[in-house]
Amino acid sequence: MRQLRDIWRLNDTENVSSGHLGIIYLSWQFPTDVRKNHLSSQHEKWRVFAENEVKAAFGSSLLYEGLQWMKEDLFIHMRLPAGHQMLQEDWLLELAYKHTADWEKQFAEEICYEGLADVLGKLHIGVSVVPNDNDPVDGLVWYDAMKKAILHGQSAGSMERSLKRRALERVISERLIQPVYQPIVSLLREGEVFGFEALSRTQDQTWFAGPMELFQCAEQEGLTYSLDRLARERAIDGCLRLMPGQKLFINVMAQIMEDPSFSPGQTLSLLEQHKLSPHHVVFEITERSSIADFGSVKKALEHYRSQGYQIAIDDVGAGYSSLQSIAELRPDYLKVDRSIIHNIHLDEMKEHILYTLVQIAAKMDISIIAEGIELEAELAKVREMGIEYAQGYLLGRPAPFHSMMM
Repeated sequence: MRQLRDIWRLNDTENVSSGHLGIIYLSWQFPTDVRKNHLSSQHEKWRVFAENEVKAAFGSSLLYEGLQWMKEDLFIHMRLPAGHQMLQEDWLLELAYKHTADWEKQFAEEICYEGLADVLGKLHIGVSVVPNDNDPVDGLVWYDAMKKAILHGQSAGSMERSLKRRALERVISERLIQPVYQPIVSLLREGEVFGFEALSRTQDQTWFAGPMELFQCAEQEGLTYSLDRLARERAIDGCLRLMPGQKLFINVMAQIMEDPSFSPGQTLSLLEQHKLSPHHVVFEITERSSIADFGSVKKALEHYRSQGYQIAIDDVGAGYSSLQSIAELRPDYLKVDRSIIHNIHLDEMKEHILYTLVQIAAKMDISIIAEGIELEAELAKVREMGIEYAQGYLLGRPAPFHSMMM
């Protein structure tokens, strides 16, 4: 957790108030069908537990102003030093999460230990920071801070969601995505690397275990376009040099192409800066949800193709990647999902599915890439079935581009 003294160092003289008031709001909300006398008993247990934990955690802090109960809602009052409000909010969010995650778990264990799991409930947590220039503090300022904390904590999980959003915003604003590249190998020309798929990674995995969680959060927070664009830019930035005929596969969400603000020209400009052309690039269409408007996506793809880009459909055989997508979008490549390729040498049904895709692809002049190859037997089977390209840990793990060239 970022230390408060580090936040002070980040402050400058602009947009800084003389101080802030911080509120951490806690409300243990029990199920509504709990009997009144039972509920009163549980509320009293929560009061005793919460007061003890708050005093143990904050009692010796110079920032701690005290606690206040309003019915069953607990407000922890903090007087924060001068500084940027957003940095103060970040710090208070992290401080609150650090303690309350343990408190919720401990109190839940106490209730369950008493055999009362049916009245468990959930802890709602909210925080707020408001500027204050008055000493003594105007009571209305505290009241305003308390209202904002209640609004923030209206739903269970709001604390974690706020922290995830802050982490996501930091990834985007500070461009913290690191591109790695996984080779796609030709099975017709032994050992030849046909291209590389660019993948996104982040060093800090506190909130996002991997790219899937990162992009899911972006979708929930309405930041999909910003993150997707950053991932594309970083993929091109990190691609140092392609050999003649090699391709760079860049993931693009289909839903992004339905966005009126989506601009293919931005990608072209970036390619030119790195001495690449659209003929080097394959846009790999990833469907995280079903495509609502095939017309918009097809229009965007036609524009791309007219500039020289090629198109691949990812995760074929899993998720939302459907036969309709293949028929409507007419890709240049189908990337068959690992769920089909895994142990295909032992599974006749998977073999039949892949054979059907091979037939469809042949009729539509589409090349197939088998994803997720991890076993020699899998590689032998897809080669035997006439698959042109393969990708997977057996053939090469994702790595920075410069390490591929060594």
